[in-house]
Amino acid sequence: MTSVTANRAKQNFGQVLDSAQREPVLIQKHNRPAAVLLSTQEYDRLRGLNRSEFMDFCQSVGDRAKKAGLTEDSLTNMLSEK
Repeated sequence: MTSVTANRAKQNFGQVLDSAQREPVLIQKHNRPAAVLLSTQEYDRLRGLNRSEFMDFCQSVGDRAKKAGLTEDSLTNMLSEK
């Protein structure tokens, strides 16, 4: 991952944008990580991974609940109890 200072990113924004098309660019401010600039393709890919992982998690929880005998009716009853 390429790393640039916030000042350099500001002064050479077009160049930094071009770099972000090839790999994520870490922008540092006061010698600390401040942001990461990445291409829209990489952003979409990461969002897809998160969505996919979440759906896999939900499916796993649903499968475990079903295996344990939880039904929609029993869930509704549990949620309505005070």
